[in-house]
Amino acid sequence: MLLAVDIGNSHTVVGLFDGKRLIVERRFPTAEVTSADDAGRFLRSCLSDHSIASSSVTGMGISSVVPSATIFYESASNGLFLARPVVISARLDLGIRIHYADPLAVGADRLCNAVAGYAKFGGPLIIVDFGTATTYDVVGANGDYLGGVIAPGVETSAADLHRRTAQLPRVELHFPSSLIGIDTVSSMQAGILYGAIDAMEGMIGRLKSVLEKREGTAPHVIGTGGFSSFISKHSRALEHAEPSLVLEGVRLICERVGSLKQ
Repeated sequence: MLLAVDIGNSHTVVGLFDGKRLIVERRFPTAEVTSADDAGRFLRSCLSDHSIASSSVTGMGISSVVPSATIFYESASNGLFLARPVVISARLDLGIRIHYADPLAVGADRLCNAVAGYAKFGGPLIIVDFGTATTYDVVGANGDYLGGVIAPGVETSAADLHRRTAQLPRVELHFPSSLIGIDTVSSMQAGILYGAIDAMEGMIGRLKSVLEKREGTAPHVIGTGGFSSFISKHSRALEHAEPSLVLEGVRLICERVGSLKQ
């Protein structure tokens, strides 16, 4: 069994794989873990809630964009599983070429998305990850990571709109009954969500045009992250919704690195 940890700026997702099958998935605010003890307690609860012993876990992989939190989970892995975890970065042999000026500047989550997306769908690909930022990762026909685009995320836009105005409230992110809002909340919801979809569809169209000229074939478009299933119901631009793509990438990379070490 492999424990995969995806540490994002807003949320951390923990997944337990039994072979290739994801059997446990838990999500919680990243800010709730402020020490190695916190990380250990959370990992133990993820396992004990499903009657799984720590001794059953044979390895752990971490994708993180929060360096301070990475340290907590590394320490927890050493204590719980008596094993050093695999921390995903461009320093590892990922099986892909990274066409970024500084490969180490690519977020681990984006690398995991590229590896898992290519393994599942082949290439070329456009992977849209809806997190604190909305990222667009572009993968070539041969699996190379070509680069991408970073834009504000849906939750980030909503929070910033509230923070930077005197009278606009915080709003729950769900689609209003009508595009034309009849109050402040529904007007904000329409603007944030439909605006995000229109921006996403425009960006996908631009990336498709460039990628198809480069690769000679139309790319698949995948949505991932917490809002992917939610957004995909309102946009045909996303061909596939794969909310757990980062966790799948952690598993694939850990398997590759493990096989290389044997």
